[in-house]
Amino acid sequence: MNDIVSSINKIVWNPALVVLLLGAGLFFSICTRMVQVRRLGLMVRSLFSKRRGADGISSFEAFCIALSGRVGTGNIVGVATAIAFGGPGAVFWMWIVAFLGASTAFVESTLSQMYKFRHNGEFRGGPFNLFDDGLGRHRLGVIFAIITLIACGICLPMVQSNGASTTMNNAFPVSTLTSGIIMAVLLGIVIIGGIKRIAMVASIVTPFMALGYIILALIVVGYHIHDVPAVLGSIVKGAFGINPITGGIIGSTISMGVKRGIFSNEAGQGTGAIVSAAADVDAPAQQGLAQSFSVYVDTLFVCTATALMILTSGTYNIIDADGNMLLASAPELGNNYAAFTQSAVDSVFAGFGSQFVSIAMIFFVYSTIMAYYFYAESSIIYLFRNKHSNRVKVVIRIAQAVLLASVIYGAVREADVVWQMGDIGVGLMAWGTLISIILLYPKAIRALKDYEGKNAK
Repeated sequence: MNDIVSSINKIVWNPALVVLLLGAGLFFSICTRMVQVRRLGLMVRSLFSKRRGADGISSFEAFCIALSGRVGTGNIVGVATAIAFGGPGAVFWMWIVAFLGASTAFVESTLSQMYKFRHNGEFRGGPFNLFDDGLGRHRLGVIFAIITLIACGICLPMVQSNGASTTMNNAFPVSTLTSGIIMAVLLGIVIIGGIKRIAMVASIVTPFMALGYIILALIVVGYHIHDVPAVLGSIVKGAFGINPITGGIIGSTISMGVKRGIFSNEAGQGTGAIVSAAADVDAPAQQGLAQSFSVYVDTLFVCTATALMILTSGTYNIIDADGNMLLASAPELGNNYAAFTQSAVDSVFAGFGSQFVSIAMIFFVYSTIMAYYFYAESSIIYLFRNKHSNRVKVVIRIAQAVLLASVIYGAVREADVVWQMGDIGVGLMAWGTLISIILLYPKAIRALKDYEGKNAK
């Protein structure tokens, strides 16, 4: 099983996808004239625009759902694995992916607003609609929806629950199975209530948890402030293979930085586009700008906070593709990636770090899987939008049960195979999303020009 999953992962995440992700981000940055920099103020203002009517969620609620999907295991365990297999330099490539990905997020979210549809008084949509309504390729839309359903309904929830159960097991005398069951029960209470309940919970939990985590990280990094210049230097040197210890893994450094960057911020993956379609806003570009900002919050704030905590505290190891340890800064941690972050917090708050990180992880994972469920549900609604409503309800109930079962199963599985299954889901969605938005991007550029014309200040 592990060999099969590993082989598929290598095929999906071949160098072409890495080049496509970076190239698309650079291309869209040029086409939008660096909208992620020029319109930073407008991005923030777009978050707080009022909803037009009662047909969808607000821009801020959509932002919170998307951010809750982005801020999760990838910000704690994902960053740690990027450092473990790519060295400090992987963090640099995560920054690059975030900067370029902000323009990609703008394009995909703007286009999803242009091709959304109504279902039971709510807006829905995503890359499947871009293929179907935008490009006239219904079969490709169906294929993408099925991929999304499998990725967000099965594979990615397993990754999240695995990270949460591992950190809980590190900090408390709680078995991974018990953690999985508790998470499944709490998730079931929310997702059965639909998009409005998910939006309400996400808009409360997500800002609170992200801000609290960043404040804690600032305290930890501040304690090790004298190490920050050296750490920043190692990030830059490692990114280009200059470091003598990690210079030989430059390919892994770039690949892990891009892979973990896209896993965390989801720019170009299509999930941000799905939730953006649910927003009821005045202009498509308005939602595109709001989603661009969520990429910054996820990677430049939360992921960077984790990376600096780990690197300044020295609570990490660097491992090559064969499992050999290239650098053992904390050999007692081995390949327990969740413990990298927990030990970093413990370096300042002795005996408290593991508990705090595990609790933060529970909040992160809880909100992330809520978002994953919404993405999976939207795919089901697209696939069955012309069918009888009772049939749709039955399929949705089955999907809810499968997702909750995946949460429990992922909690007790080995981390490596679970992460690879998650990577496969992210990679397949990224291939489809990038192809669709590259073909339709001129419409997003026109929408941006129209919106900027109306908001010239």
